[in-house]
Amino acid sequence: MKILRKLEQHRRDFWADFECEFCGHIEKNVRGYDDTLYHTEVIPNMPCPKCGKKSGEVTSRPNLPDSVVL
Repeated sequence: MKILRKLEQHRRDFWADFECEFCGHIEKNVRGYDDTLYHTEVIPNMPCPKCGKKSGEVTSRPNLPDSVVL
């Protein structure tokens, strides 16, 4: 899964639409956390609810470095 578009963000919490790179399925209004761990470990290992595949590739980065306190 990859982030298609961020809908809203408050501090590090965000809500976004995610899209499967394999089947094109879109999961709407998914809650996420904008830090390096989430973008490099959680998103690449999210299975698509429709086809079950995981991309395994990093496709996004956080808006701010982890050292910035919000």
